[in-house]
Amino acid sequence: MPLVESNPIAGMRNNIFSTLYCALAAEAIGVRRFILVSTDKAVRPTNVMGASKRVCELILQARAQEQQNTLFTMVRFGNVLGSSGSVVPLFKQQIAAGGPVTITHKDVTRYFMTIPEASQLVIQAGGMAEGGEVFVLDMGLPVRIRDLAETMVKLSGLSVRDEATPQGDIEIVEVGLRPGEKLYEELLIGDNPMPTMHSQIMQAREVIHPWDELSDILDELKDYLRQGDVPEALSILYRLVPEYSGHLRPSTLKGLNNLY
Repeated sequence: MPLVESNPIAGMRNNIFSTLYCALAAEAIGVRRFILVSTDKAVRPTNVMGASKRVCELILQARAQEQQNTLFTMVRFGNVLGSSGSVVPLFKQQIAAGGPVTITHKDVTRYFMTIPEASQLVIQAGGMAEGGEVFVLDMGLPVRIRDLAETMVKLSGLSVRDEATPQGDIEIVEVGLRPGEKLYEELLIGDNPMPTMHSQIMQAREVIHPWDELSDILDELKDYLRQGDVPEALSILYRLVPEYSGHLRPSTLKGLNNLY
């Protein structure tokens, strides 16, 4: 997320247009099923990564309505333990190095699931798809990152060092929320998901943009990305994802394109 936030042009180009071109290529060669792995950060996003992933969902929803050759569907979930970018390997490294273990905020919570759980549920959701659905995986209760850090310290046979136990082994340090980061993530934009035949998979009800309307806006966005125009590209992102509330605002970035 911080990498995309610092490089919004590259982030939008990679997420949005790579998804678009893959989808169109899948249609062209007759791929039967196309599953987008989305993210909980696409729900009421506060960063470019989440907002751009929501646009990816909009693209597949629109293409699903436009043609019948390729069945497009989306699966939205949170953090996968042990995957690339997971906090768990970072905590392991920090503990092995003697600490400190760094967290952004003591109250940050995140949804977690294992790699086998995530992969099996993606396959099952793809098997249930009829076209254009946004599936949401039941990830259970969110986990407080501070609690996860403490548990990992204890599972390593060590103790947490804090004011109450100054003789402990590993200190846990708050470093502050990063730009665009939330205290907690959500899986649904609306509050009325539909059940499916699988107890751990729900179907979200989300706004859909017709392809004719969406493709014109994407052409406009493509031009701004080619020009490296961050404020105008962000203005398109806010138009496509009205629930986006990022700290990067087009009005405050005028004249700063060279920084990106």
